Amino acid sequence: MALALNIFKTITKVASTNAVGIYTAPVGYTGVVLLAQATNVGGNTQSVSFSHQRTTSGIAVTTEILKNFPVSASDTANLLAGKLVLESGDVIVLSASNGTDIKFLGSILETLN
Repeated sequence: MALALNIFKTITKVASTNAVGIYTAPVGYTGVVLLAQATNVGGNTQSVSFSHQRTTSGIAVTTEILKNFPVSASDTANLLAGKLVLESGDVIVLSASNGTDIKFLGSILETLN
């Protein structure tokens, strides 16, 4: 069976206080992050961190895109100014200052290599 050329995915997560990989680009595909938003559903300002992680020669290299970015109560932050290309095995990582108030929404296009 032939692999699909393009696959669109929607990722939703509640951010943890620990840095957690929320998406990994699959083998044979390039992931293009089209949208990455964090919404603070709580009553106080919370912070969010959003990173790219790539393992090279067995060593995970993390590059912060946003670190401890404040999101006001009942507000939304766009975590990317443009698109982010993820090679096979690359991971996007998310964490927040509170384990219940930050909700993530992402839109990703997986395209066959």
